[in-house]
Amino acid sequence: MITLDRLAFIGNSLPRRCGIATFTTDLQQAISTSRPGVETSIVAMTDRGHSYDYPPAVRFEIHDDRVGDYIRAAEFLNARRVELVSLQHEFGIFGGEAGGDIMALLSRLTMPVVTTLHTVLAEPTPVQRGVLNRIVAASAKVVVMAEKGRELLRTVYRVPPGKIEVIPHGIPDFAFVEPDAVKDRLGFGGRTVILTFGLLSPNKGIEVMIDAMPAILKSRADAVYVILGATHPNLLRDRGEVYRESLVARVRELGIEDHVVFLDQFVDKATLLDFISMCDVYVTPYLNEAQMTSGTLAYSFGLGKAVVSTPYWHARELLADQRGILVPFGDVAAIGEAISGLLTDDVRREAMRKRAYASSRSMTWERTAERYLGLFETARREYRAKSIGRPDYYAPLRAPNAAPAMQTDHFLSMCDDTGLFQHAVHSVPDRSHGYCVDDNARALLVACALNNAGEQSLPEPLTARFAAFVQHAWNPDTARFRNFMSFDRRWLEDTGSEDSHGRTLWALGECARSDTSPSRRQWAADLFARALPTVEAFRSPRAWAFALLGLDGYCAVEPEDRSADLVRRRLAARLMALLSAAETKDWVWFEDGLAYDNARLCQALIVTGHALPTPADVEAGLRSLRWLAALQTTSAGVFRPVGSKSFGDRRVQPEAFDQQPLEAAAMISACAEAWRVDGNPDWKVEANRIFAWFLGTNDLWVSLVDPETGSCRDGLHPDRANENRGGESVVSYLLSLAEIRQLARQTGDSHKIGSLRAMRASVS
Repeated sequence: MITLDRLAFIGNSLPRRCGIATFTTDLQQAISTSRPGVETSIVAMTDRGHSYDYPPAVRFEIHDDRVGDYIRAAEFLNARRVELVSLQHEFGIFGGEAGGDIMALLSRLTMPVVTTLHTVLAEPTPVQRGVLNRIVAASAKVVVMAEKGRELLRTVYRVPPGKIEVIPHGIPDFAFVEPDAVKDRLGFGGRTVILTFGLLSPNKGIEVMIDAMPAILKSRADAVYVILGATHPNLLRDRGEVYRESLVARVRELGIEDHVVFLDQFVDKATLLDFISMCDVYVTPYLNEAQMTSGTLAYSFGLGKAVVSTPYWHARELLADQRGILVPFGDVAAIGEAISGLLTDDVRREAMRKRAYASSRSMTWERTAERYLGLFETARREYRAKSIGRPDYYAPLRAPNAAPAMQTDHFLSMCDDTGLFQHAVHSVPDRSHGYCVDDNARALLVACALNNAGEQSLPEPLTARFAAFVQHAWNPDTARFRNFMSFDRRWLEDTGSEDSHGRTLWALGECARSDTSPSRRQWAADLFARALPTVEAFRSPRAWAFALLGLDGYCAVEPEDRSADLVRRRLAARLMALLSAAETKDWVWFEDGLAYDNARLCQALIVTGHALPTPADVEAGLRSLRWLAALQTTSAGVFRPVGSKSFGDRRVQPEAFDQQPLEAAAMISACAEAWRVDGNPDWKVEANRIFAWFLGTNDLWVSLVDPETGSCRDGLHPDRANENRGGESVVSYLLSLAEIRQLARQTGDSHKIGSLRAMRASVS
């Protein structure tokens, strides 16, 4: 049996004034009471501009608009070895669009998460749907408080039924008492009391109930309507007391000042229970059907009150079978008639009270805590079972032919008669940024990759167009490739960067080896030979690595070119010298910092060492790749590439964002080469794990690709995906997909067992 020792609850917490704060605190206290040996704590959400004197149970505070707080909260929970997290979800309590910032926390946790959904929308916006889908994907189980919630999760969000649990809102275990004794104590002796409590806001429908009071007073002249609750903090911040003042003015206009009492208070639980106990009828005149749960309704129902309510989802279920009365939304006459009927029929009211009280006994916080603990233990047990066989996130990708189909629609839409555009606005090519040789060289690599067996080659005119762009980029006066070109085909520079020159050599070398056109293969080899000598003067390690990858292809077709062989050995020696100078026990890298396309340095040593052969180069490439793979793996086994915000940082844990497809593509290619050279089957698993990053196994649990068109988003920000889908991103995805599909077709795993498994165990 799995037993839990440490639980944490994430949500609002008292003394913050809201229903979720009350729920989170009540649930934490109920579980602590039910299972005294369990250590419980709360991670409290603090809304912008506020501060609260939290109780000792709150061990960590997240300011909802600070992404760094979410990340630090995850680190705090992981360090404390919390065994399960209970998340209270409501879109409005977390930062980011539709509360998406919470994923910065959930994606970093090393324990299972059980999420209680306090709202499930029937018609979510696309952003709301995406956020909720990511939260559900990151959760071991999800809890809703009504059957309607289960139905919506299954039909609208396609959540598997086995992942959903219905646990009603908890209630205090309070005796069934008559109202009169408490009325005397609270100053309402001799009155018939109708009660509404909760934070005031326009969606509560208080004005409807006020308008019904004159009709009620005709049958019960002693009736008083008590409105207990402070104005909702968000409404108070944005509009002050305008809503409350409008209600007071309405009461004055109707001449019922002696029969409506406003108590502008946020009361403690004992006081609240007293107020509920003294009322004869409790009313919730809410105006919106899409109310999945109401703590005020649950509490009043649980104390055995006769309830009149509009038919929002929670009320429709809870008050069925004559456990309460439902009236149409906004219907003043209907609500007045229903309440008058109850107040003038003691027998009916008493029978309704007893039915409500009897049916609510399964909802007490003690029983609710037992159900949550049972669910927590199930979630923990299933999570541990899955953990034994990690990495389960990408297990389906291990099967042959499991990778998506190769779709090039978006890639083709990003090309014109000049070449591949650099950027896009969403999926629309952005002409204002023109073209670059970097992306067109990568496009030529895609064309070569799609010449492999099992793939559909690109149209011949398109491949010729990429080659023509590379040819036009060559500047014989400088012996360098230009890089940037405007939309009107003007070169914006005479000489491009060292890296763009090296990357173009890589494409030419691969074209010389694998293009389908003999004439173009010869063209590529000739231009490669002219452009290669310049590289020896370069200082960029990545330019050296790109050139080495190109040399692998070129030397395969021109083995007698001694000058190329000499350059190859020199560039490899330079990378080896960098690694030797910078490497320590904990820093197995070529430089003091990490940047972009990191894995290409490892890949270059692996392929070069295998071809020459120089085993020391191969071993150095594998060693540095293992280290890089471990560094870019979260404790949950998810690939997390070095973010662009930390490019160039010296020997620090790199920032997680912004994450770019280029990094995933480099790692996948390097791991594939490692498998081909080393024979260790773990490298194939590693490549598939990283490819899963494109499909949604990432920090935000959001897919970057559209498998129908082959488009790829430009990366991951801390709270969302970048919706632009430019040239670099689509070629990175297509190269990665071609690599994964090729791996799935290849067989012959070696018996060798490397250290990746041990490496991953060390970060799990």
